[in-house]
Amino acid sequence: MAHFAKIGKGNIVERVEVVSNDIATTEQAGIEFLQNLYNDRAVWKQTSYNGNIRRNFAGIGWKYDQTLDAFISPQPYPSWTLNETTCVWEAPVARPEYTQEQIDNGNRYNWNEENQTWDLI
Repeated sequence: MAHFAKIGKGNIVERVEVVSNDIATTEQAGIEFLQNLYNDRAVWKQTSYNGNIRRNFAGIGWKYDQTLDAFISPQPYPSWTLNETTCVWEAPVARPEYTQEQIDNGNRYNWNEENQTWDLI
């Protein structure tokens, strides 16, 4: 199955649709199918779960960046920066690795924007 994201105002993803590979033999064929189905000239871009197409699988509310030809999630925190190679937001401090004890206890790290630290909860 092929997946397509409908791009709206501000290049924001409005919806994601699935199209059979029998129909979406090319990206353009999938786009034309969806435009005919909805009887409009909306902008559609193909996306993929494995990141082979436009780096990330599109989600509703995500942005399509024309320059990077990639789908980018909303910025999670003001301090995080976009890695333009992966098109994934990165914290200013790397998250610590989990120990086996933390995993066994169900602990996880949450970003603390105020302190710019990863807090174990």
